Amino acid sequence: MNDLRLAPFDFNQAVARAGLRPDGQPRVQPAEGGAGFQAAMADALKSVSASQHEAQGLQRELMLGNPTVSIEQTMMAMTKAQVGFQATLQVRNRLAQAYSEIMNMQV
Repeated sequence: MNDLRLAPFDFNQAVARAGLRPDGQPRVQPAEGGAGFQAAMADALKSVSASQHEAQGLQRELMLGNPTVSIEQTMMAMTKAQVGFQATLQVRNRLAQAYSEIMNMQV
């Protein structure tokens, strides 16, 4: 029969894995290549733009009769680009709404 042994609980190790300091506050890690949220938004916008360009390219190739491009592949790329654009639009709307709510707050 297997011998089951439990290791003692190491609080510091658990806190470090959770990304917290020992006092429970989040560790602030410097953003790589940008300013955190700004860099994440820029990367997301670049990704959406790239998927739209890919869909346009596949659509053009399909219309020109390229035998290596299938209609299924083109439709999937177009749907992916559309979903990405709609998600980006929703994020933009939520950010604008949050900004207007913050600006209307009384101090």
